[in-house]
Amino acid sequence: MDAKSIPAKIGLASGALLLAVFCQVALAQGDADLAAPGATPAPTPSVGRSTLFQNVRIFDGRSAALSPPSNVLVKGNIIERISSEPIPVDSVIAGNGRTLMPGLIDAHWHAIMASVPQLVVMTADPNYLLQLLAARQAAATLMRGFTTVRDLGGPAFGLKRAIDEGVVVGPRIYPSGAFISQTSGHGDGRFSFEVPRLPGKSLSYSEVVGLAAIADSPDEVRLRAREQLRAGASQIRLMAGGGVASPYNPIESTQFTEPEIRAAVEAAENWGTYVTVHGYTPRSIQQAIAAGVKCIDHGHLIDEPTARLMAEKGMWWSLQPFLDDQDANPLVNPVSQKKALQVFAGTDNAYKLARKYKIKTAFGTDILFDARLTTRQGVILAKLVRWYTPAELLKMATADNGELMALTGFINPIPASWAW
Repeated sequence: MDAKSIPAKIGLASGALLLAVFCQVALAQGDADLAAPGATPAPTPSVGRSTLFQNVRIFDGRSAALSPPSNVLVKGNIIERISSEPIPVDSVIAGNGRTLMPGLIDAHWHAIMASVPQLVVMTADPNYLLQLLAARQAAATLMRGFTTVRDLGGPAFGLKRAIDEGVVVGPRIYPSGAFISQTSGHGDGRFSFEVPRLPGKSLSYSEVVGLAAIADSPDEVRLRAREQLRAGASQIRLMAGGGVASPYNPIESTQFTEPEIRAAVEAAENWGTYVTVHGYTPRSIQQAIAAGVKCIDHGHLIDEPTARLMAEKGMWWSLQPFLDDQDANPLVNPVSQKKALQVFAGTDNAYKLARKYKIKTAFGTDILFDARLTTRQGVILAKLVRWYTPAELLKMATADNGELMALTGFINPIPASWAW
């Protein structure tokens, strides 16, 4: 089958069945082997009900060609058999020739902040955010077809546990915990009365609830990285350059020093995992690469020499299709709006350079502070047809993003037998 015949508008009426959605919901809604709340879930749930996906064409996440008409047997949460021959089983989902594909992965997600206005994030009772709003959004994320998310900032550990134990329904989460920021960096959202930080002074609200971790030396960065790893972070997120939504730093600013970033890299590598950094500009990206970072998030203001360097170093580039359209994150600050226009202007060039140098590119949305935008998660993925074929963008959101998740090494929160 031609690559362009593969459904591209994920989350809409695309005609595709998402196998991992079915598996995750089946597990969460009461399979016989589901662990009780508070218990450790079985790492390889191979028992439970059997279901046959009958007469489907399989997109495997790698090849543009769909399989011949096939039958796929799922037992519990595991694909047990794929065959062109009939498979006897009691529960059958008739595919009627539609496409069966892996669940999608969003490599830049904020489970706590995606659907909640920024002021609410900064002031509301964290239990309200975590137990009600985030849990509701997690279920909606899963049903949009995104069965795994790399959470790049926010206290998502409790939500992840609740999903893993079947307390609530949602995607599998690769959590970063609090994003680590220097004073005045992109992650410094402290209120004016919380600055300056004094020895022995209480942590700021954003630090107490686990949104951010402020650090201003290699030793402090190392400490804050280790705190996130202790809490269960699967990777460390560092703010290495200026941001759009943050009011206290120009987007051109380079944040942290190379020794500070390297301290986080060393802490992560000792845990078998990696550091991913926020950065838009060549200077911030080059410094992060020199410090040993494995992944750059954003990078829309990159230049060609820096893109070439990323390719030479085998870097991952978690890039988002930020455009000046209805799917832009809401920004009320005129300064932030101006910075956003700079980013929008660089998006096309960034994707072209990623393709030109064959950089390992991941897909993520980075939706923030807007419940309406979360419903557009699949539509944002479909925008990649501006630079990629439908088959290429689906590969990016499944197999390629899966490779990025695997950089977490021996602390990978998803057992290998659960991988799509």
